[in-house]
Amino acid sequence: MLIDESTTMAIILKSPAQIELLRAAGQLVRQTFQVLREHIRPGVTTAELDAIAEEFIRSHGAEPVYKGYVPAGRRNYIPPFPGTICASINDVICHGIPSKRDRLRQGDIVGIDIGLRLNGWIGDACETFAVGEVDDETQRLLDVTRRCLELGIEQARVGNPLRAIGAAIQRHAEANGFSVVREYTGHGLGRNLHEEPTILHYDDPQQTRKIVAGMVFTIEPMINAGTAATKVDRDGWTVRTADGKRSAQFEHTLAITEEGPIILTA
Repeated sequence: MLIDESTTMAIILKSPAQIELLRAAGQLVRQTFQVLREHIRPGVTTAELDAIAEEFIRSHGAEPVYKGYVPAGRRNYIPPFPGTICASINDVICHGIPSKRDRLRQGDIVGIDIGLRLNGWIGDACETFAVGEVDDETQRLLDVTRRCLELGIEQARVGNPLRAIGAAIQRHAEANGFSVVREYTGHGLGRNLHEEPTILHYDDPQQTRKIVAGMVFTIEPMINAGTAATKVDRDGWTVRTADGKRSAQFEHTLAITEEGPIILTA
């Protein structure tokens, strides 16, 4: 364990054996995406996708971690999250609630975020899917967002400052005319869904903590086609772009080793 001097919060470093347990959880997340991919098509509701994901996760001896989740300190302000997955369509940036009313349409994009606990350890990842064929600008948004994640992962190496991750993401997004959401971040994980450190997706000179072996965290850039401004629906969960333009997100969980990052959800 080490202490993040900027937050005074403990960063729990993981042993090789613990990283293998986290990898098993991450691989079950990946398998869940593979199952869902076959069902993401026009006419399907996000509630149907949620039910498919929950059945698959539970049938493999794991449990959804989003279902019933409330962030620390907000228990008196928002209800527990009701879904197994987050399903975020078009202008929804993150935390979209699965619904029987939200039926996928040709040309939509939908971000699916999956979190589960297997044998006490967390797996967490997100992928944005095109529903059928999408227009060129939407495809460019997907491609740039995926590349932002790849560039962030390339910087996740022992000795680099954490800020290098966000700097690489911000540089690529803005060079392509897109913007980076700032309010929602990557995070450490292990036995808990949210641990230290916080991973920003933009450059912050104050994020000077150096990356060390044994850290496990997510990188999950949310990239908007328009401005970075966000708004939250009355349900307390659904986060949208303030200008109504589309947003995409890709997320991996990775473990830091002396040899480089291991992508646990690949």
